[in-house]
This record gives sequence, structure tokens and C-alpha cells, in this order.
Amino acid sequence: MSLWIAIGATAVGCYLVKFLGLSAPAGVLERPLVKRLAALLPVALLAALTAQQTFSDGHHLMLDAKAAGVAAAVVALLLRAPFLLIVAVAVAVTAGVRALGG
Repeated sequence: MSLWIAIGATAVGCYLVKFLGLSAPAGVLERPLVKRLAALLPVALLAALTAQQTFSDGHHLMLDAKAAGVAAAVVALLLRAPFLLIVAVAVAVTAGVRALGG
């Protein structure tokens, strides 16, 4: 039964957060700081999710083929490669490291 309580509490919490966002006054949403934070928040969350999925295995730090792929993507990004080439480099390096037993 406690699982259903947790699910219900989460649903109510999500609804309240959504409601608070929709009921915010327009003047608050037009402030430059709020606009800047709203633009940067998805990028920060995606970066945090990528880091957690790449460098963690539960509660432990892990460096494996995924880390090598991300490192290769960063190098390609610094060399100003097109986005699809960056993805292809990351995939190829990750696959290569895994094929070599890493």
C-alpha cells in the first residue's frame, strides 16, 4: 500500500508544480533572469543526466567505453565538427573500445 501512497504523492506534487508554473504572473516570467534560467535549465539537466548515465554504475564511479566515446565527442566538438559527425565519432569510438574488450 505504501507504493500507491508514493505514486499518489508524486502525482499530486507534479500537478502542483505544473499549476504553480501556469499561475505565475506574466510580469515574473518577463524578467531577464527568469528568461535566462528557463533557457539554461534544460541544458543543465541534460548534461547532468548524460554525466550520471555515462560515469556511474549505481553508486560507483565507472570509466568504460562510454567515457571514451564521450571524450572522443568532446574532441570532435572542440575541432568544430558537424553534429552528426560528432555523434558518429562517439559511436565508433565506443564500439571500438567495446570490441577491444574495454
